[in-house]
Amino acid sequence: MSLASKIKSNPNLKKFVHRLLVSKGRAEPRLWVKWFVNPFFHKRGKNVVIKFYARLDLFPFNDFSIGENSIIEDFAVINNGVGAVLIGNNAGIGLSNVIIGPVTLGNYVMLAQNIVISGLNHGFEDVTLPPRLQKVTTKQIIINDNVWVGANSSITAGVTIGKNAIIGAGSVITKDIPAYCVAVGNPARVIKQYNFETGSWERT
Repeated sequence: MSLASKIKSNPNLKKFVHRLLVSKGRAEPRLWVKWFVNPFFHKRGKNVVIKFYARLDLFPFNDFSIGENSIIEDFAVINNGVGAVLIGNNAGIGLSNVIIGPVTLGNYVMLAQNIVISGLNHGFEDVTLPPRLQKVTTKQIIINDNVWVGANSSITAGVTIGKNAIIGAGSVITKDIPAYCVAVGNPARVIKQYNFETGSWERT
């Protein structure tokens, strides 16, 4: 049995290790984890730019990777505490984006400003407890290659966005979006699809 498996199988040991890694009452790692642990666990490609004011709440118990020539702009927040965050090559994470795993971004994904992509949900079924204290659930979000997401959009847990799709500004994506489509609105709906026979975007 691996060390990670031993820790996960022992509730008391898991709690102890979690306390060592995570600041109490916070969703961010302790400084020693950021400085001395994460660099050995997480992969960064060549020519990656992570701006000074970006906040990387990364933990060694879940994967984080970012491919070549990708950028994370100032005031963006990336959190892999409840699921892996995998970013492809030539991706752009815009100003003030929030990405909470499990999330996978393909190559050349372009995210504008103030976008929320969260694979996390808090439970609310037990009305005797505040949602903050209830069990969390996660569902994988996948954004495929060459997707452009407009500013102020939200992408909810469990959604897959197909290759070369365009998401209009201010959209709320609550269900899968096919490849080569334009989707807008709250909740978002597909309004255009690329026609390979005519070589043009056509209204649906």
